[in-house]
Amino acid sequence: MFLRTAAATLALLTGACATPVPPAASTPATVWRASPDQAAFVDDLSQRTFRYFWDTTSPSTCLAPDRWPSAPFSSVAAIGFALTAYGIGAERGWVSREDAAKRTADCLDFLYALPQGPEASGVAGHKGFFYHFLDFQRGHRYRNVELSSVDTTLMLGGVLFAQSYFDRATADERRVRDMAEKLYARVDWTFMQRGPNDRPATNLPGSRGLSMGWRPERGYEPHDWVGYNEGMLVYILALGSPTHPVGKEAWDDGWARNLPEDWRDYMGQTYLTFEPLFGHQYSHVWVDFRGITEPFIASKGIDYFENSRRATLAQQEYGRRNPNDWVGYGEHMWGWTASDGPENSSGKRIVNGRPRTFQTYSARGVSPTIVRDDGTLVPTAPGGSIPFAPEATIPTLMAMKDRYPRVWDRYGFRDAFNPSFTFTDPPSRTGTVDARTGWVANDYLGIDQGPILAMAENWRSGLVWKTMRKNPHISRGLTRIGFSGGWLSQK
Repeated sequence: MFLRTAAATLALLTGACATPVPPAASTPATVWRASPDQAAFVDDLSQRTFRYFWDTTSPSTCLAPDRWPSAPFSSVAAIGFALTAYGIGAERGWVSREDAAKRTADCLDFLYALPQGPEASGVAGHKGFFYHFLDFQRGHRYRNVELSSVDTTLMLGGVLFAQSYFDRATADERRVRDMAEKLYARVDWTFMQRGPNDRPATNLPGSRGLSMGWRPERGYEPHDWVGYNEGMLVYILALGSPTHPVGKEAWDDGWARNLPEDWRDYMGQTYLTFEPLFGHQYSHVWVDFRGITEPFIASKGIDYFENSRRATLAQQEYGRRNPNDWVGYGEHMWGWTASDGPENSSGKRIVNGRPRTFQTYSARGVSPTIVRDDGTLVPTAPGGSIPFAPEATIPTLMAMKDRYPRVWDRYGFRDAFNPSFTFTDPPSRTGTVDARTGWVANDYLGIDQGPILAMAENWRSGLVWKTMRKNPHISRGLTRIGFSGGWLSQK
């Protein structure tokens, strides 16, 4: 049951909803106040996106669908976003705290009870990690997907948020805290470091970094978490473990070794580059990086929050310049990250006089070294960057809704749309096509819905960030890596 009345929602528009969380001194660009219309839009978007997670997840298992309405399997990462959504919904009054706590506790009980082991089937994970996708029937490994270090990490982001948010003395809230601790403590992070007899990572041979995953059929995945990307949160949780931590050499020798190569100039910004915006967003969902730094980013005179702000503004500038001449791009029409797309084709379609290549699901993005842009625009790209640059992202999201209303539906934004793809023959399998306004995805994606809701709330009230500052595992991981300053030093 959704408890907030329309009057109560409107009352928020002159309060927290209209004013961003106070920024760190190093990020003055975030000092921006929304108009009443913009604040009302963000509130509506947040409620709709919350309902996606509340409506599509089972109350007893929390097996969040990877995508909806097609719902082929559950995504472990989407479970983490769902767990975060429950606390946001309780704080906003969209559901009762009691209902959110019970659903969260039941979910954590279910996840902890799922079988673990080295077998190729009949289990949900191994060494505390979970497989990327789980089936809806039993919560077991879906087909032959990998044991995923990052998807487990994103799930644990939601688990640890729930642990710190549900801090009252009720039976369900105590159960949440207890089961969250057990789930996190069970993960053996050292397992994701290759041994001397394992095949080396192809992207950084001989490193002590963490592997992207493991499969019982063939061992570790080809790549480790190296260089700037969403893997920062993997290392924070791996070093913060109270039971099976990795050493600081994993960060220094793995993730951080390639950071100098990623520091580039692009679209008028100088920052650690990574093409899709999810790499600049996922870790920030649960960690407040404003004012805290480790040696590399401190040497550049900024923090990681400012880095993500620059990445967001670089994408906006790419949209304004529109160097590849796609339909509809502009100052308030941009955004590229992993998303669905209209079709897989190469040079078979002509747009603005040029043969074009389109893709279905792909990690779209732009950087000085790689551009993956097929005319597809992705609402979670600006949506997951709301706290970094609200003055750029909120008007963009509103323009997407207004100019392409087919992308806006019951749960907020469909995953993606492509104004350049107006081809109706043959029909797109991934969405609907209008010969005038283009392609719109059929599905919502859980890992794209999640950043919209959580980052909108971080901008509105700072809820997730403030809650996670209290979590000792997050503080421990950051400190062991070498982060200091700001709220971390105050602790």
